[in-house]
Order: sequence, then structure tokens, then C-alpha cells
Amino acid sequence: MSHRLVRRVRRWSPPSRRRLMRALRRAVIAATVLAVLAVAAVATALRAEYAGSPAAAGRTRGHDAVWLGHAWVDGRRTAADLAELRTRVAGTGIRDLYVHTGPLAHDGTLDPGLHPTAARFVADVHRVLPGVRVQAWLGDTVARSGSSGLHLGDPAVRSRVDGSCAQVLDAGFDGVHLDVEPVPNGDAGFLALLDTVHRLTEDRGVPLSAAVPQIDPLPGLHTVAYLPFSHPKWWAQAYFGQVARRVDQIAVMAYDTAMPTSSLFGGYVAQQTGLALAVTPRSTDLIIGLPGYHTSNMGHHAYAETVAAAVRGARVALARHDRDRRTFGLSLYVDFHSTAGDWAAYRRGWGTEGGTP
Repeated sequence: MSHRLVRRVRRWSPPSRRRLMRALRRAVIAATVLAVLAVAAVATALRAEYAGSPAAAGRTRGHDAVWLGHAWVDGRRTAADLAELRTRVAGTGIRDLYVHTGPLAHDGTLDPGLHPTAARFVADVHRVLPGVRVQAWLGDTVARSGSSGLHLGDPAVRSRVDGSCAQVLDAGFDGVHLDVEPVPNGDAGFLALLDTVHRLTEDRGVPLSAAVPQIDPLPGLHTVAYLPFSHPKWWAQAYFGQVARRVDQIAVMAYDTAMPTSSLFGGYVAQQTGLALAVTPRSTDLIIGLPGYHTSNMGHHAYAETVAAAVRGARVALARHDRDRRTFGLSLYVDFHSTAGDWAAYRRGWGTEGGTP
């Protein structure tokens, strides 16, 4: 081999291990810096959402709600429990109780044996809390990727769900609160179900409400965050608006955000509230869910996701985007986990009927 050829081979020989490691470290550092900058930008944006005066939003509009557990309709709750509920609800802006009455069977039917004391509970609420409505909270898992659950694309299933809604209205409930999960963004079967049930509730003169996921905090996030085996976390804002136009109340489950601090969580709730306000018609009550529970896991940090932070975030957004809107409320999730402190934060932050926050 000539001297010239040797030099050429050396020039084109593979890079050394040391050079590869240096390049890899530089790439990792660059990626880390970009990730840190992205997180910092998101944190700055959410803190900006949280800034401002919540006082400009005023006080409760009397369109609030609370989710109640199944024990209220299966005989486990007592007269003393009802008296405590009355104390907590009286004088607030709570107009609706979403009481868990299901679950629905996967074929859409509802076992009447699941709610044996429902009629008595509704009558008792009407007696001790005049003007407060009791809605039947019905739900089930939605089938997808071969899993069992409700097949919302099947007209027969939707018809049976409609029949179950008629069943609870016949039992005395003042409305229907649907919470079927997970509904993927753009699901046509869910829209068809809402159209069907809304015809029923309109004929009966009662409200139809729905508990729904959050809106994409970044455009199109639902598409990159979605996996066939995962639980859809977000909807596109446009699809959220389609759902909002088909119901009388739309309740955003604005929790389980994985936010690590109260200010970031409050900013996230403010962002969600603003996005929802933009596409929810004034004929529909927009309800923002409050995290009245204290379990901690990867998706929910109880020390950060507080009722106080959620109330402030919702109020700041309302003041910023639509302060004169009357069809707006908050809903505490859920009664059997909520503490006296959670209820106090709701009253203190959002105010009571006839008072100011």
C-alpha cells in the first residue's frame, strides 16, 4: 500500500470511541437544555395565566354543583349524613347534585337494584334543600382496542343508554349527568348519544350534563399524546365545542394534571377555563371541576392540586375572558373525599349566595 493511500485510509477511518462519546454528551446536553427551556417557558406561561385579580370575576352565579358518591342511593347514608350535606350546601351557589347512580352495564342497560333508595333521597333533598336539583350520574368505560365496555358506535347500545336515562328520570331524578370514559377526540358515537339523550331530557324539561376531559393545552396535543392502550387526556377545542352545544351543562374534569406546584396547577386551570369559555355557548352552563380529594400519584399531587388554587385559577380566567357570563360554575369532586377545608376553600374563594368572595 502506498504512503498516499495509507494517509487516505487514515483520513476516512471511523471516529474514535472518545470522539463518539464527546458528541453524544454534547447531544444530551443540548437536548437537556432545550427540555429545560421548554419546561421553563411552559411554567412561565402558566404562572402568567394565574396572575391577575380574581376579584373582578365577582362571586358565584348560583350555577355550582358537587359530585356525590353512590352511598346516597343504595341505603348507606343516614338522616345525619343528609343534615351534614344540607349544612355544607346551604347558602352556597350549588344548584345541582350529581349523585352516582350507575354504573351502566356494557350493553347500556341499568340495573334498578343499584339505586333502591333513589326516589327517597331525591324527595329528601327537595325537602331540605329547596331549589337544588338531583341529577343521576351515569357512566361506564368506553370500549376500544378490543377492550370491553360501551360501544358508542352501536345504535342499539345508544338506545339502551337512552332507556336507562328514562329509567332514572322515572325514578324522580331532576336530570341526567353522563360520565362515560374514555371518549377519544372526535368520537361520532358520543355526539350521537348526546343528541339522543338530549331529546329525552328536553321532552322531560330537565337538564342533560356531561363530565368531559380537558382541552388541548397546546394545539393538536391529543394526537401526539394518544396511544391505543392509554386513557385519552385531552380533546381538541373544536370537539369540546361540539359537545358543549349538545348539553345543558358541561363539566370539565380539571384535575389529575401532574402539576408540581399550586401556582402551576392554578395557571393550568385558568388556561383550561379560558379555552372552554371560548367555545361554550352561553346557553350551556360551563362547570369547572375542583379537586376535593387527597390521594397522591404520578398524575395528581394533592399538595399542589388544591381547591383554593383551582378556584382562583377559574376566577382569574373568568375575569379575563368573560366576567359578565352568568352560566358559569364550579363543582367539587367528590363528597366522600372532600374535607371541611375543601368546602371552606370553595366558600372563601368563590363566595356564597348573597355574599362576596
